[in-house]
Amino acid sequence: MDVLFPAHGCVVFPAHGCGVPEVQPNINRVVNGEEARPHSWPWQVSLQVKHGSRFHHTCGGTLIGPRWVLTAGHCIWPGDVYRVVLGEHDMSVHEGSEQIRDVLRIIVHPDWDIDFVARGSDMALLKLDKSPVLHWSVGPVCLPGAGEVLSHGAPCFLSGWGNLYTHGPMPERLQQALLPVVEHSVCSRSDWWGGTVKTTMICAGGDAVSGCNGDSGGPLSCQGADGRWSVHGVTSFVSSLVCNEARKPTVFTRTSAFIDWISDIMLHY
Repeated sequence: MDVLFPAHGCVVFPAHGCGVPEVQPNINRVVNGEEARPHSWPWQVSLQVKHGSRFHHTCGGTLIGPRWVLTAGHCIWPGDVYRVVLGEHDMSVHEGSEQIRDVLRIIVHPDWDIDFVARGSDMALLKLDKSPVLHWSVGPVCLPGAGEVLSHGAPCFLSGWGNLYTHGPMPERLQQALLPVVEHSVCSRSDWWGGTVKTTMICAGGDAVSGCNGDSGGPLSCQGADGRWSVHGVTSFVSSLVCNEARKPTVFTRTSAFIDWISDIMLHY
């Protein structure tokens, strides 16, 4: 498995089928978080790291192409061995929908710095050893348009197997939460995240609803006017105090700020 930190283009994405789940997600209820309808986020993957002879969930990820998964740079540590599980819902049982793929190559964004998280570019691409079988429980999400910025309050959804609350348990079943977008002019106020939040990031949620440990690298999925879902964010960080601190929304790497880089990597690797 190669781990690449390359220098700094367009790729052809699936013309149809991206961002259209066969199992429709439950997006009617506005609650702090709930179990997702099984396989309604078919692009959600579990990134697992090998400890001893076993693999354990460490981060989320997003299927964006037949052999490509998008995740966070901070989920990747050189020397570790990873695999990706697609079609997962309940980690405690074998459901028959799961597909396991080895990671052939990892490309971490060249500007990512584990010692300087607020610098941004918290993003990595994983190339799978072979394409998963695309069907009702596994399918790619769409990518947003380059530079696309969502409006304040736009309804997006975080999904993952992260802690249910600060220092709380990790759920066995995939969870989802409605996280409205907080525009940069608000999120960057001094009593919010201030200068920590860059324009290449997107804030969503805050107060009662947020991401938490274990959600890292997973998607912020937002539905477009055409009904298709796009991954507008890669879960990056939350408050170091508590996951759901007021005026400290979950911060994501803004996918639309990195479309050229993503396209270039997918085209040349």
